[in-house]
Amino acid sequence: MVSIIVHDFCRHLLGIIVFMAKTKQPNSRMCFICGMENPIGLHLHIYETEPGVVEASYIAPEHFQGYPGVLHGGIVAAMLDEISGRAHMGPAEDPRFMFTGKLEIKYRKNVPTGRLLKIVGRAGRARTRMAESWAGIYDAESGELLAEAEALHVNVPEDQFDTSRLDELGWKVYPE
Repeated sequence: MVSIIVHDFCRHLLGIIVFMAKTKQPNSRMCFICGMENPIGLHLHIYETEPGVVEASYIAPEHFQGYPGVLHGGIVAAMLDEISGRAHMGPAEDPRFMFTGKLEIKYRKNVPTGRLLKIVGRAGRARTRMAESWAGIYDAESGELLAEAEALHVNVPEDQFDTSRLDELGWKVYPE
């Protein structure tokens, strides 16, 4: 009996350690969602919590509202778009950059301004040139799903984006 309790406790601790291990993804300078130097951007810090799963936390300021206290639907869509694509990005030293080909959003409840949100992206099926993913925005306190999206992303053609020049774009891991 004691060995079972100890075993379960050790599994619980291991789960906490695994849960806490996350890798910060790079940001750019001017992206609206993650650009650290964009004066009107969201400045999201995005973390890979496990392969194919990314998370960010955010408190939306009032100046991004549609109606009083409610985050504008376009901002909600932009966050879902970014996080769903980031789920397929992979390692910082060899990122997979993608355009959004399709984004289908379900607005389940009003997304509030001024409250902590948890934004999650999960990679789905990946092919050579395309990938599917899902993203959701949750109320961080209650865990309630407020909005979600299914997405199809397409690789940025190599001739349109020179990945050897990422430093010039400010593509790096910025401090908190």
